[in-house]
Amino acid sequence: MKPVRAAVLLITMLLAGCVVTVNDPVLVGKDRVTMWQNKLVIAHRGASGYLPEHTLEAKAMAYAQGSHFIEQDLVMTQDDQVVVLHDHHLDTVTNVRDVFPDRARADGRYYVIDFTLEELRTLAVTERFNVSDGAKTAVFEQRFPLEKSSFRIATFAEEIELVQGLNQSTGRSVGIYPEIKSPAFHRGEGKDISAAVLKVLKTYGYDEQQDSVFLQCFDPTELQRIRGELLPAMNMTVPLVQLLGTGPEFRAALTPAGMQMVASYADGIGPSMQLIVSRGSVAGKLQITNLVELAHDQGLVVHPYTFRRDLLPAYADDYAQLLEIFLDDIGVDGVFTDFPDLTVEYIESNL
Repeated sequence: MKPVRAAVLLITMLLAGCVVTVNDPVLVGKDRVTMWQNKLVIAHRGASGYLPEHTLEAKAMAYAQGSHFIEQDLVMTQDDQVVVLHDHHLDTVTNVRDVFPDRARADGRYYVIDFTLEELRTLAVTERFNVSDGAKTAVFEQRFPLEKSSFRIATFAEEIELVQGLNQSTGRSVGIYPEIKSPAFHRGEGKDISAAVLKVLKTYGYDEQQDSVFLQCFDPTELQRIRGELLPAMNMTVPLVQLLGTGPEFRAALTPAGMQMVASYADGIGPSMQLIVSRGSVAGKLQITNLVELAHDQGLVVHPYTFRRDLLPAYADDYAQLLEIFLDDIGVDGVFTDFPDLTVEYIESNL
């Protein structure tokens, strides 16, 4: 989740006093918040605390652990397929360097958009890693071991079919939470990723606000385009979520006027948890911002990221205390988590 250019546009629009007005009906205030189950458990890249992120295996495990929604980060291939990967780069979660050593761009990176789906099918997916002096080191060393077992890249359609199939066989109604990644980059490569994603959603029956889907993006301009142009053109009304990062380029959105502007095109926000409890907080001395209050005042749901048992902030002694702070004390509406099972267990035991 690394926005930047889009966030600069957000500031520009706020300074100019721009507010987007759209014609499609949207729920407001408490009606919008109560439409979705409170305290949602959103599986961040699947059960990624246990299995390599964005693999079908991680998504199946997240489903079995009781997640309410499962996240899909989406990028496009050379042959216009929408696939599920966190980045539009391949080199930190696959063996692309070994399989296609001569396909890197000038910056040394391997881009999803330079490969066909058939080529991507030949790659092995592993835990996220860093490379230093030619050696790979897992980002989370206590998680699933690097380059073990067999995992592959999946398409968005394949993942939807997995979730819908499990919904049918279990009788549950787990939702999906796709993110449109880097729309400006894709546009520069000749791809309209937003239109492609919406087409897949509509094909599989996710086209109305009450459907079990949230569509998220960091790019405010793209979300406004989706709300004002693409959704009406496709006769769709799916709920949209504005993601918010920690950089200075997002500060304008964290004001009453900024949140009012966000509410003109979005149904919720997905902020970094550091925008809710400030980074300098310590145990017993939390610096809590007014972000959740601002969002709720505009009828926006709040789903912060990312809750990890193995990467706790300084102010939380353990994962349960972290959840208590955000879900109980502050009152967010759900969380993105790498550990859906622990989060479901906490909610069922305490809320």
